Amino acid sequence: MHTITKNCSMGDFENCGCDESKNGKTGGHGWIWGGCSDNVEFGERISKLFVDSLEKGKDARALMNLHNNRAGRLAVRATMKRTCKCHGISGSCSIQTCWLQLADFREMGDYLKAKYDQALKIEMDKRQLRAGNSAEGHWAPNEAFLPSAEAELIFLEESPDYCIRNSSLGIYGTEGRECLQNNHNTSRWERHSCGRLCTECGLQVEERRTEAISSCNCKFQWCCTVNCDQCRHVVNKYYCTHSPGTTWSPGKGST
Repeated sequence: MHTITKNCSMGDFENCGCDESKNGKTGGHGWIWGGCSDNVEFGERISKLFVDSLEKGKDARALMNLHNNRAGRLAVRATMKRTCKCHGISGSCSIQTCWLQLADFREMGDYLKAKYDQALKIEMDKRQLRAGNSAEGHWAPNEAFLPSAEAELIFLEESPDYCIRNSSLGIYGTEGRECLQNNHNTSRWERHSCGRLCTECGLQVEERRTEAISSCNCKFQWCCTVNCDQCRHVVNKYYCTHSPGTTWSPGKGST
């Protein structure tokens, strides 16, 4: 939905563009709607058609997925921001033109992660499930859950422990995983990877010095090649390992 909405506003599709439905209307004291608001209505409609169509059944898991699909679409709306441009003599900003813009994808991801951490465990009513499976039962997934929870993520079963390797579930665990320590060239999310992958799983971070080979002293040669030397240098890498004599107790999660 985020990508479709953004591409729509950028004019990548022939049949949609900016949402100008509010343009010219007063939004508040000292500002009016204008500019190019992201067309979230279009993005929501197309993503709903595509993603929700994958859920064919009326069982509890299908209803959970439909509910969470909707919660995800609501998250895109909830994280939209009002962006404004000033107008006025000599930059006095006596009036502003404002439009709605999608939040950065990382910010929206953080919003959903917070929802994930507070997800609600749901126990389905068997009578509702039987009604849903009948020929007459065309009830919406929202009817299965509390209306107040429509923007919340829900789950039916506790998650497996992702720290522990479980081949039958396709979970590789975190022991032996490489992580990134504080580095100016890493993102905020990456800088905390050792804490999330290792420490939170009861593992320690082990530093290993290793030799790496990379291209260096590159020179452009007319025409048209680039010749480089192969240089060796030592780099520090970090891995999740078990502390001697320690064991890890599985925790709970939500899905």
